[in-house]
Formats: sequence, structure tokens, C-alpha cells
Amino acid sequence: MSYTKKRYITYILISTFIMVVPFITINGNHLLLLSFEKLQFHFMGFAFNVDELFIMPFLLMLLFIGIFAITAMFGRVWCGWACPQTIFRVIYRDLIEGTLLDLSEIKNKQKTADYSKISNLIKKSIAIVLWFIISVVISTNFILYFVPTEDFFLYMQTPSEHIFMILFILSVAGFLVFDILIMKENFCVYVCPYSRVQTILYDDDTKQVIYDTNRGGDIYNSGEKSIFNVKQWSSNEECTTCEACVKVCPTHIDIRKGLQIECINCLECSDACSTVMGKLGKKSLVNWGSTNSVLNKITTSIFTKRNNMYFIALILTVILAVVFANKQEPILAHINKTTTLYSIKKDQTVTNNFILTIHNNKNQTYTYDIKLDDERFFVKRFATKEIKAGKEAKFILILSSKNRLSLDTKKDSILKLNVTIYAKEDNSIAISRELSFIYPSDNSFK
Repeated sequence: MSYTKKRYITYILISTFIMVVPFITINGNHLLLLSFEKLQFHFMGFAFNVDELFIMPFLLMLLFIGIFAITAMFGRVWCGWACPQTIFRVIYRDLIEGTLLDLSEIKNKQKTADYSKISNLIKKSIAIVLWFIISVVISTNFILYFVPTEDFFLYMQTPSEHIFMILFILSVAGFLVFDILIMKENFCVYVCPYSRVQTILYDDDTKQVIYDTNRGGDIYNSGEKSIFNVKQWSSNEECTTCEACVKVCPTHIDIRKGLQIECINCLECSDACSTVMGKLGKKSLVNWGSTNSVLNKITTSIFTKRNNMYFIALILTVILAVVFANKQEPILAHINKTTTLYSIKKDQTVTNNFILTIHNNKNQTYTYDIKLDDERFFVKRFATKEIKAGKEAKFILILSSKNRLSLDTKKDSILKLNVTIYAKEDNSIAISRELSFIYPSDNSFK
């Protein structure tokens, strides 16, 4: 099977997965969701509140270390085989323009259509409309990673009340039209920072697209008058100079010049060379391999010292992410003081008012209550009530001293009280929070 067919299959699998993920839920939680409205992050069926985003740094570390590791081992395989930019360009250029409308040649990406013909202008207009429709679908799917699907379809029933969301979808769709139709592969060459970083991560063991100069010969040599001059041929050099590898390249490079930052590892040049050399009973002169394996004929292993360090870092990151994910609190609580510092009652007891917010992280409904550890104080007001799974509720909390305290102070004191919030149905579901109780000075009682 050619690399091109393998890439198409990979594109289909990745695109299907990305489109389906927002609709997958586990125990009522989404597989992947970052909800700014609900201040929640869903990952692998676990829901993390904004206070529990300690797992996020490990996921970001996993992402960046993973990208560095993949690049160091397999070159720009991400760019050619998984990057949305590449997939979208293939959909537009090869599927819409090349296959459906016969407007461009898939095997010759350097040739442009003759737009002096009315028929080609009509085809181009149809291609733009089709891509805009696809872009709207893509941008809608993108927003589903930030807005739960159940909420999104509810919002769409009253679109006039959610203009910002609709404008966001249309803006992303507009950017995709500009990117894929105007920027094209220039985005990969000039805009994407990854192309600038990748060469730093390469060494002689990194797999990349390599033209085998041992068989094909050095096509270009440096000269005095120009950067590249075509050399004279020897009888043992196999390259036929058909330039099929050049014509098919989406970033318009000649792989025979060696490693170039524009190369996205799509391997279309290898397939083109395989077609030509196959007619001669020979293998492709363009291979996906390391400099050592292809040019130096040295057997290489993926388990080099550098790669082993990447593996260790990735494993440690995964372990830490799992450990911290399992430390999710069953209850989240916020205790905020009201604007009134304190109140002195006739019996010389002192009260402080608070707003208590409790979020139920469990998968079932619980009734929550509180208790104080300091016997000098008691809960004067707190109405227990049920909180459904994944929901939160706000309570008015009033704490009072049992008697006047003998602090002998000339100014207000801040006393630290420990409050335990627990589920009445299961005392093991509990969390402790410390709050500040403002107690007046002795002069305030006079």
C-alpha cells in the first residue's frame, strides 16, 4: 500500500475521531471538554472544577514532550499525517478541486488551472462554496469542545439569544476559508513555528524523507554562479530526472536537495518515485528513514539515549497525571465573608455572616451539613438541602460565639475556625475549610 493511501486512511480515522469525541460521555461526563461557562474541564470521563485544574499542567507537559519526542524520532510526521492544516488542504485540493471538480491535478501540484475559461471559474466558485460549508461544520465541531453538545443544541433553538456563539463559528469558518484558499501551504512554511523548531530536534537517527544519493546521485552541487547547478551524470546513478517528486510536492520543494524546513513528511514524493522506478524494476530513491539507515547504512534503534530520556519523561508525566487525577475532591467549597464584619447581640455574643458555595463532585445526590471544631462557636444558621450530582448550591452561613470571649484585646481579632462539610448519607464524603471569624475588641462591647 502506498504512503498516500495510508495517509488517506489515517486522515479518515483522525477526522472521524475528532468529530465524534464531543458526543462521547462516560458516567455523564464528556470524554474531552473545556467549559468556560461551567468552569469545568472534562477528561476521560472525569470532571474537574476550576479549582482542580492541577491536572492541566501535566497534560500540557505530556503534549509538548510528546511532540518533541515524536519529532526527534520520526521527524515532521505530525505535519504530514495528523495536522489539521494538511488534512484540510488535502480535502480541498485533492478531494474537491482534484477529484470532484477536475480543476487541478493531484499528481502535479505545481500546475494551476486556467482561470481564463468560464468553466474553470464556475468550478472554482463551486469549490469555494463547498469548502465554506465544510468549514462551518468544522468550526461547529470545534466549539463543541468548549460548549457541551446538550447545551449547544439547546442554544441553537434560540439563535438570537446566542449571537456571540454564532459569530464565533462564522469567524472560525472564515479563517479556514482564508487559510486553505489563500495561505495554502505558505502557512506551514512561513507561519507555523513548528517548522522552525523541528530542525533543532533532528539528528542522524531521526526518521525523515531522504533522497538516497548513494543510488540516485547528487543532483545538485554548489557552484560559483548559482546556488544549485545540475551536475553531469555517471552511469551508476539511477535518478532519471523525471521530476515526478518535484511536481507532486505540496510545499513546492525538490527533496533531492536534502533536508528542508518546508518538507512536511507527507511522502508523496516517495510514492511518485516508486511509480517511476517501479517501471524499471527498482525501489524508490526517496525513503522515509534516518540518515544513518539510508545513507550511512548503519542499523539504528529507536531506543537511543536521547529517546530513552523522552520515554522516561513521558511515563513519569502520565503517572503523575493519573495520581493527581485520582485525588479529586468529592466536594468543592467556597466560603466568602459578607460586607458586614460582625454583629454584637444583646447577650454579648458575636455573629459573622458568610456565603457558602458547595459543589457536589459525586455521581449521586447528597444532603450536605457542616460542623465546627471549635467548641466556643456554633452554627446559628445553615439550612441543609440536597445537591444533585455535578451541581452546586449556595447557602447563608451564620456562625456565632456561645458567650463573650475573654480575649482582652484593644482591636478586632481574626480567629481561624475549621469548618467540616460532609454528606449526611456518607460521612466519609467530607472536606475541611478554614475561615476567618472577626471578633470585636473589648471597647466595642461598651
